[in-house]
Parts: sequence; C-alpha cells; structure tokens
Amino acid sequence: MQIRTLPVADIELPQELSRLRELAYDLWWCWSPHATRLFAWIDPDHWKRYHNPVELLINVEPHQWARLLSDPEFLRAYQQTMASWDAYHDQPRPAADALPGPVAYFSMEFGLHESLGVYSGGLGILAGDHCKAASDLGVPLVGVGLLYQSGYFRQTVDADGFQQHFYPDYDFARLPLAPVAGPTGGVLTVPIDLPGRVVQAAVWKVQVGRVPVLMLDTDIPLNDPADRPITGVLYVRGREMRLIQEYVLGVGGVRALRELGIRPAVWHMNEGHVAMLGLERARNRVRSGEGLAEALSAVARNCVFTTHTPVPAGNEQFDLALARKYLEPWAKDVGCNVEEPLALGTEAGSFNLTVLAIRLSSSVNGVSRLHGDVSSDMWRHLWPGAPEKPVGHVTNGVHTETWIGPEMRALYTHHVGHDWEQHLLEPEWWKRIHDVADADLWAAHRQQKERLVRFVRERVREQAARHGHAPDELRRVEALLDPAALTIGFARRFATYKRAALILTDLDRLRRLLGDPSRPVQMIFAGKAHPADRAGQDGIRKLFRMTQEEFSGRLVYLEDYDMEMGRMLVQGCDVWLNNPRRPQEASGTSGQKVPVNGGINASVLDGWWVEGYRGDNGWAIGDGSEQATQEEQDAADALALYETLEHGVIPRFYDRDESGLPRHWIATMKAAIESTVSPFSAHRMVSQYVGEIYQPAAARR
Repeated sequence: MQIRTLPVADIELPQELSRLRELAYDLWWCWSPHATRLFAWIDPDHWKRYHNPVELLINVEPHQWARLLSDPEFLRAYQQTMASWDAYHDQPRPAADALPGPVAYFSMEFGLHESLGVYSGGLGILAGDHCKAASDLGVPLVGVGLLYQSGYFRQTVDADGFQQHFYPDYDFARLPLAPVAGPTGGVLTVPIDLPGRVVQAAVWKVQVGRVPVLMLDTDIPLNDPADRPITGVLYVRGREMRLIQEYVLGVGGVRALRELGIRPAVWHMNEGHVAMLGLERARNRVRSGEGLAEALSAVARNCVFTTHTPVPAGNEQFDLALARKYLEPWAKDVGCNVEEPLALGTEAGSFNLTVLAIRLSSSVNGVSRLHGDVSSDMWRHLWPGAPEKPVGHVTNGVHTETWIGPEMRALYTHHVGHDWEQHLLEPEWWKRIHDVADADLWAAHRQQKERLVRFVRERVREQAARHGHAPDELRRVEALLDPAALTIGFARRFATYKRAALILTDLDRLRRLLGDPSRPVQMIFAGKAHPADRAGQDGIRKLFRMTQEEFSGRLVYLEDYDMEMGRMLVQGCDVWLNNPRRPQEASGTSGQKVPVNGGINASVLDGWWVEGYRGDNGWAIGDGSEQATQEEQDAADALALYETLEHGVIPRFYDRDESGLPRHWIATMKAAIESTVSPFSAHRMVSQYVGEIYQPAAARR
C-alpha cells in the first residue's frame, strides 16, 4: 500500500548515489547484510556509533562522497544492494491473494531496530519480527503504534549496583521515519476526543520492507502543552497517563487508517493495551445507523486478539472511576449509559483491557501451546458454555535474518544452500545441517563468540571508566572473558518471575561451578527492570555486586540492554539460560534466536521450550512439575539448574576428541538447528496467523 510522506531530513546526495535516501528510509536494510555493509563503508566510525543510516547521511561531508565515487568497488556494492532492494520489493505476494484486504496490526511497542527506541522488550521485539516476516511473505499488513518522544528508558548502573534511568529526547528528523502527508499537503493529523478537549496526533510512517508502520505523535504545537507529553514515554508510570496513551492509540489509530483510505479486512490486537480500537470502530458503525449491540457484534467478527502474558501485572487494569471518566464521551456519542462500555471490561472490580479485548474479538490466542492452556484457565469464565480451551495458540517465532550472525549466515550459504532464507517454512530442509563438517560449524560459532567477547570488553570498560576506575584497571578489562570457556547468557527483563538470580541460590555450589580451572565457565547477564519494579532493581543490584566482588571476571552484567546487545548475545553465547517460574513465561522468544547461531538452550519447561525440547537438542531444567509454594518451587528449580549444569552442560562442552572438537556438543548444536530454526521462525508464525486466524476472521466480516 502506498502512503505518501513528506521530506524531513536535510540530506544532500550525489546524483549517482541518490537512491541511498530511499534505502535509508526502508528498514529492510537492518536485515540485509549487503545494505548494512554499504552504510558502514560510507563512514565506519559513525555507523558503529549510531547504526542509523539517516543520521549517517545527514552528516557525510562532501569530500567523503568524492572518495566513494572514485571507488569502483563501492559503486558496484551500491548497484548490487539497490538491485537486491528492488528485487525484494518486486517479489510476488501470494499471501495477499489469501486475504480480501490488509491486516491492521496494533501494538503498544514495535522493536524494529535499536535506532528506533520505541520498544522495551519481548512484546515489541515480537511485533517487529511479525512485521518483518509479513513483509518477507508478502502479507498485506499495516502496523499501528505510538511514536514516543523519549521511548523507553536508557539504563546505567552506578558503582553500587543501583539502576539509574534516563530518557533521551529523540530528534525524529534524524531517524528512519517520515511524517505522513495529509490531504492539504501538510502533515496528516487525526483528532482524539478526550474529556473536555480534543487532542491532535500527527501520523508518521516507518517503512519495514513491504510493510508500513504508522505511529502517532501528540508532541506537536497544535496541542496544549499539558497534552503534548501523552506520547512522551513508553510504559509511563502514571496510571491515568497510561490509559490516555492507550485511548489515543486505539482511537487515533483507527482514525488514521480511515483518513488514509485503508480498509482492513482484519484487525489484530497485539496485547490488551490496544483494545480501545474496538470501541472506536463500534462508534463509527453507530454513526452509520447501526444499533450499539449490532455494532459491537460486527466489530468483534473480524477482530482478533493475542494475549502475551499470564502475569497479572501484564494485564492492564484501571480504577473504575478513572475508566468511567474516559468512556463517558464515547457513551454520549453512541447514545448509551457509560456503564455499558464499562461493563465490557469490568473484572474483579477493575476495568481490565484484556477482558475488553476478549469481548471485542472473535478469536483469542496465546503465544505458545502451554500459554494457550494457561490463558484458557484464566479467562474461561468469560465464555459461558464455551469449550474447555477457548483460548487457542500460535507459538511465537523470530525473524531469522534479523538475529543470525554473519559467520553463521555465511556457513549456511556455503554449506547448506545459497538460498537458505527461502526455506524457513520447510523443516525437512534443515536436516542438511547434519552434512556440514563439525569443524566448520564449530569455527563459525567460535568466531561469533570471539566478537561477543570483544563487545563485552568494550562495554565493561566504558562502564568502569564512568565508575572512576584507574587506567591500569581499565587495561585489565582486555583479559575479561575467555573465548575458549563455556559461555552462558541470560538476557531479558528483570521481572521477578524470570528469576535472574536463581543461579545465586547456593553460592558454595556456584563457586565450585565457576572456579574449576580445568573446565572454566563464565556467565553474561543483561536486562532492565521497570522503574516502578523495586524487586527487579534489587535483583540487578545483587547480581551486579557479585560481578564486582567474589565472581569478578566470571560473572558479567551488561547495562542498557537493547536490540544490538541482544543480537550480540544470542549470536555468541554457547548456552542460553532461561529459568522462569513455570507457567509464567508465555513464550520466551529470546531462546528461539540462539540455535540458528549455534547456541543451545537450557531452560525450564515453560513457554516455547515445552514444544521445542526433544531431548537431544538442549537441556530441560527440571521435569515441569509445580510445587505448592513459590519458595519450594524456587528451591527445586535451583537444585535442578545446578545439576543440569554440573552433570549435563559442562561435561559435554569439555568432552573433546583428539582434534580438540567437542563432537557430542556439536551434535547437540546440529540437533538444535534442525529442530528449531524452521518451526520457531516468524515465517512459520505469520503463515499460521494467515491460515488459522486472519482468513477465518476476514470471512466473518
């Protein structure tokens, strides 16, 4: 779909390289190694610092263009990259024939690339991967979200381990997005009715390959200064501001699509934050002459809802009086009592957006098989007389090309198939990995691991310098981590149920585990705790102090976890650790990014790993049993974790043949690749949504 935008950045390019502007504004570059290599070629230092082609092109000096124009290899790379970009956009769109119109995909956050800091964690990363896979497959989809002036917080950790929060002030003119053109030539804005006033939201577009993502921005001069910060911060702490954000997204998103003439065949609510879109759609139908009950029923028919968490804090709840305040204008518009829309979302004395989303949709799914079962148990009472499992599931997947490292990409290209990216929907095809020489696979993974070690050293040195460490101490960072040692990674939100500090349960046992000079083990941790999550921040402080004291050099904590760091970790770690309290991990997609890079999962049997684990492709921590209390569960899982590492992971990693290769370990790597890359790809996920969720919903219109 064509959505016209307005120029905003001051970019001057030679005529011979003029298409670099088009490329910079299409995030296809972020999963194209040819495109990222081309931008790095223009200015390596700038690219390493920002990873943002718009920022880069704004700052290129004229003499740099003269140098590049005289470089025939650069010009050849430019032509090849643009030819690849054209070929990508010209691909057939078979998925488009399966739907009578586009899918409107609403999400509170989109994790597309680290240069666009409008994401916090798994929900946003999943949304970004969903859009990328839809683009690859030619699914007609348009994303809708909010454009946050400060995004999610950036994190530092002080010398005592306390998490510090700071919020950047983004200059949108220097980011890979552009304002959408309105009918009169200016920026498109849409009005949102709030109690006592109307707020305007400007509409921006981020192009993600063949998928546009629209983002709403209230920080514009048309609005009162008190309303401009509505789209200021992702997951703002204030409850009323949070509700206003979700109202603006639901109502404003529907209005933006209508202004652009986009008529979705399916409306996909990615988590309950966006449920207000159903009320806005119903309001439009009432204004067209339908009765309210008929309008609500019609809206639900082609609206689908994905719930992402069984944790109560993840299901947005608001005080009834606050919800009533913002629903009253809607009720007046449609000619009903405010208690009617309030009742649609009321659950246990609160206004619950998950409940509202369920009641305004005709299909509800969790994001793994186990999560679908758990969600059915949680919400079955909302379907009187419904089947035993009213909530289905589409297990999450990851956009493989976004997360794969360069050495493993080259390995697949040279030894598995030059077009391996085209076979992500063919599980049998991936058995070819068993024909790859063990030494070649081990070398590719080892190279990615060495790059991770360099990355960690650089980040730790920057942090230590900020903490005031002396030059000799900073030089010693060059010896931090051993590329030959078993490296275990743990990176995710520091929510309490994810139990980042479970490995610290028995320090004597941990000392023995990490302190064996004949079988060295090192662990890398990363992750943020929400500014309101004191328990999560305490966990970071406890872990950080361990990395500075007794376990210095063997435990490392990296601050300011983002997509760049996530890529480095999943590409370089030998083992990916996941130990949540079952069954509170809905999916846990970070572990799905590891096998394609030669890493292996060691996880509690929760989320996707219940489906992914088959015995020869990684480790299960515990047997999936659940104890009577949290304390008993934590103790049992900690014991299982130590035993898994001591008797499974570590011995297998250090079991080497006469050539120095860990043959049994490499067999596990190959089993992990064969069994998980295709089934847990975002291509499979989006294809499943099209066939099982979108097509039936479109047929119900």
